[in-house]
Amino acid sequence: MQIATRVVFLIEGNKREPWCSLITVTYNSTAALEEFWCGAHDMPEGVEWIVVDNGSADGSAEMARSLGATVVIERDFNLGFSAANNEGFRQARGEFIGFVNPDIKINFSDLENLCSVAKAQNAIVSPQLLNADGTLQPNGRGFPLLVDKIRNRLGDEARLLGQYLLYSESSEPRAVCWLMGASIFGTRTTFERIDAWDPHFFLYYEDKDICLRAWKADLSVLLVPAAQWVHGWARETTTASATPWKRELASMAKFYSRYPEFLLGRTWAARVHPRIGSEVFGTHVKRAIRTA
Repeated sequence: MQIATRVVFLIEGNKREPWCSLITVTYNSTAALEEFWCGAHDMPEGVEWIVVDNGSADGSAEMARSLGATVVIERDFNLGFSAANNEGFRQARGEFIGFVNPDIKINFSDLENLCSVAKAQNAIVSPQLLNADGTLQPNGRGFPLLVDKIRNRLGDEARLLGQYLLYSESSEPRAVCWLMGASIFGTRTTFERIDAWDPHFFLYYEDKDICLRAWKADLSVLLVPAAQWVHGWARETTTASATPWKRELASMAKFYSRYPEFLLGRTWAARVHPRIGSEVFGTHVKRAIRTA
């Protein structure tokens, strides 16, 4: 089996060595690219856009090229989200790296601010994501407790706000346990320090894992509300196909075998991860630990 076909396209007129590399993994993502990346032709000088296509059958690679991608890496097969992100990271030339899904509408003017926060706070960061109607999307999350994930799938949003579903309504960056993988930024040094994405996660749970490894490495994980981007947010597991569910269950088993504390409840999770408990939840978790 052929491993990959790599095609490089340089954006005409973008001669400056890139300081920022945007990496997008596609899989049958033509419609999303056309809707959300139609402004890529106006990408500022010094920003490159690397697209890693996981064997799409709908012309995603061709669409990315037509929209002005700097680099398009075409795979003959789907090697998974994490491995594809790492492939893009290996090709990236910038010192500030963003992993951004096809269904994100980027405001390029926010990139320098995101970079400043990431460097100043020694953090992995994300803009505050928005729904299509402009309402805040909780792309920050609390402890990935299995019970809270189940409640979230059952639509118990009101009960989960503030403890599992997190967003920032203030002007200041907010610490979160983990960020949805739709948009994650950090310096090259940061991602090298934590060995980037874990390819053992084909799809799902890789975002929880990379953020928990960042916390373990004495980094922070922050939502940056000064940047607000629209996210289409279409989950495969809302479809009738069994394949996404099989992939999610496989990743779930790997994740909770690695982090069993999240099967045992909030108080236990806070004991194992006291810094997350303190910085994300503050005295609420401290009181829960004392009274347990």
